[in-house]
Amino acid sequence: AILRYLSAKGKIPEHLYPKYFVDQSRVDEFLEWQHMSLRLTCAMYFRTVWLEPLLTGRTPSEAKIETFRMQMERNLDVVEEVWLEGKDFLTGSSLTVADIFAACEIEQTRMADYDVRIKYPKIRAWLKRVRQSCNPYYDVAHEFVYKISGTGPQAKL
Repeated sequence: AILRYLSAKGKIPEHLYPKYFVDQSRVDEFLEWQHMSLRLTCAMYFRTVWLEPLLTGRTPSEAKIETFRMQMERNLDVVEEVWLEGKDFLTGSSLTVADIFAACEIEQTRMADYDVRIKYPKIRAWLKRVRQSCNPYYDVAHEFVYKISGTGPQAKL
């Protein structure tokens, strides 16, 4: 809702959140899907593997980690096979807020020693396009992720 409000107030550039109904609907479709799928599973993996041990000092069970990894990968498969099929960006040929939201969710998993770029070539190429489209802000926003994971833009696979 906040995204729609900011867009209506002219605070979000139209190329990031289109005003044309059909294009906007595609962005909204992704954002509705990602909230309880990609966002949830990436966040739970990150929380289980990195955040909870940091806060509690307890190591999660391998079974718990594997459960969240498998759930996350099912959603990453959907991004790879459905959302990025035949497109440079999630909702078409240009960057939108859908790409920015999704990239941030995916990037945080690096801090939990999961590098999506290894298993998912379309996501790897897409993340590169999102980063190039958003820099220098993308790298500034992900500086902590790069530092903790050691997988910043200078790191090569």
